[in-house]
Amino acid sequence: MALLLGVDTGGTYTDAALILDDQVIASAKSLTTRQDLAIGVGGAVRAVLNEAGVEAADVSMAALSTTLATNALVEGQGGRVALIYIGFAAEDLERHGLAAALKGDPALIMAGGHSHAGTEANPLDRDALLDFLDAEAAGVSGFAVASLFATRNPAHEQAVARIIADRTGAPVTCSHELSSKLNGPKRAVTAVLNARLIGMIDRLINRAADTLATLGVEAPMMVVRGDGALMSAEQARERPIETILSGPAASIVGARWMTGAENALVSDIGGTTTDVALIRDGLPQIDPAGAEVGGFRTMVEAVSMRTTGLGGDSQVHMNASGLLGGVTLGPRRVLPVSLVAHEAPEIVHAALDAQLRSVAPGEYDGRFIRAVVGMPAVGLPERDAGLLARIGTGIKPLGDVLKTRLEQSSLKRLIERGLVQVAGVTPSDASHVLGRVAAWDRDAAEKALHLFARRRVGTGNPLAEGADEMAQMIVDQLTEQTALALLETTFAEEAEYFPLPAPDLARHVLTQRGFAGHNGILSLKAGITVDVIGLGASAASYYPAVGARVNAQVVLPTHGAVANAIGAVVGQISQRRSGTVTSPSEGKYRVHLEEGPQDFDESTAALQCLEDRLTRDACEGAEQAGAADINLHVARNIRTAEVEAREVFVEAVLTVTASGRPRAAHG
Repeated sequence: MALLLGVDTGGTYTDAALILDDQVIASAKSLTTRQDLAIGVGGAVRAVLNEAGVEAADVSMAALSTTLATNALVEGQGGRVALIYIGFAAEDLERHGLAAALKGDPALIMAGGHSHAGTEANPLDRDALLDFLDAEAAGVSGFAVASLFATRNPAHEQAVARIIADRTGAPVTCSHELSSKLNGPKRAVTAVLNARLIGMIDRLINRAADTLATLGVEAPMMVVRGDGALMSAEQARERPIETILSGPAASIVGARWMTGAENALVSDIGGTTTDVALIRDGLPQIDPAGAEVGGFRTMVEAVSMRTTGLGGDSQVHMNASGLLGGVTLGPRRVLPVSLVAHEAPEIVHAALDAQLRSVAPGEYDGRFIRAVVGMPAVGLPERDAGLLARIGTGIKPLGDVLKTRLEQSSLKRLIERGLVQVAGVTPSDASHVLGRVAAWDRDAAEKALHLFARRRVGTGNPLAEGADEMAQMIVDQLTEQTALALLETTFAEEAEYFPLPAPDLARHVLTQRGFAGHNGILSLKAGITVDVIGLGASAASYYPAVGARVNAQVVLPTHGAVANAIGAVVGQISQRRSGTVTSPSEGKYRVHLEEGPQDFDESTAALQCLEDRLTRDACEGAEQAGAADINLHVARNIRTAEVEAREVFVEAVLTVTASGRPRAAHG
């Protein structure tokens, strides 16, 4: 039988698992190393091969899942990009969060685009494009191109992409390559996010592939898509946006494989996010509206999942409202103080001790900063570049680096670009203090929590009486926010029965009293009726309390800590292609193809032409990804209208899916 190697690169840990004869024979973890992802990948793979006692050359397939793209969007990180927006009006930049997705990055709105029928609406303004490239190209890492009705005729997107490639050599993402659906602004959002992620995912895949080759793994490497299917590494490089929710999708596939659950809530807690999804009738649900991550609704097909910025490494914030105060967690991830102290004990303990000797709490107590070595820093404003140079390469107390409040905005931009990492108090530190985890430096965590506990609430009293009380407050808040994430998912899945938004229902006083089992004149009782499958390295520490909070049975699989790595190699390769046939006039049927529209006199001929083309492209994609024994599924959605007592063709959307197991997986 085939020996399968699964690897998952998360924000905190890189996991590896080996599967032989449908059994997990070994698993391992290594810290993810942002400065060089190969170190973390290599550490996890070496450990799992040694544990199993097998040779790297025996591996017949390797697959990679990752939460890096998801985490980057949740935390607002990624490269600086430029958008070429063809044929749209300036106000369209505000639709579907496009301006928010750009985050101040440059955009050119230029003449061009096509009509709904695929005919040219206006000539392409090439001079405006060339002037824009001369002014902006040096300061961006990639380009996104979106043209009006490009899914009806992509000619202008293709022309612009060629010009950009010739003039700059930078990677270009065309919106029509990511989705065949209409809605230009939403396609543009998807293209912008894809362009922003290209550098990050390309570095990950290159370093992972190089590491596996160095270790002697000769098998092809696959990458998990956001819908749980596999694609080739080359396909992932071109379409990194499809890896958003890759790690969470792999965890659902892994949870189903490990437990055999037919109906369950899967909740995967990582370092940065908690991802909750429903398995119904043995299958993960696919979001028909497109994946939503970090507040952005994309056109990427992915598992229907609620991703919350809540994890073991979530930043802890003091809640200053009210007299008693409290804490909230996330959505940004920070490095745990216990981790940076493990890596640089002298620097971290010296700073913490000095801060503890101070009579008054300091604004930056218990917080540290370091640069991420090797990240491209193109297009930085002078103030940001100066701050990055001052940070240098080692770990430093944050208060020693920030000289003025004006530099806080520069720090925020450097974090969003992924150029620096900040360390601070996290639930992981709280778990070290409470003795639930012993991976890093407990003493440093205790000092940092003492510093956090000294902060004053509205009454003038300290937030907590010491590190232990502070740690329990943080863990209790993680339990509460996790419970809310589960409730939001359950209410969203049963939205037809409830008229209010899921977040409001999850926090409603009747909901809360129901889960607390109120029993007065009125009796209220609520609970989640399906099992909650808890995944992630810290699930065993937190999820028993979460289950009690929502009155649900919690299942903690034996290998739940590496569910993503397991799910990476038990899925199928799947390639999906969609296309459209329209009727621009009576008796004419137009097929919208990559090379432009093609007209037919008969609808059956048009539909067959499109089906043949989609079948060819889907099969080629599946074969390039390494699939064998390919199965085809064709879905036709034909819209008609009744006009003068006869049925008239309006539009047809065809989708062809080619799927199969990886060739190497047959052993």
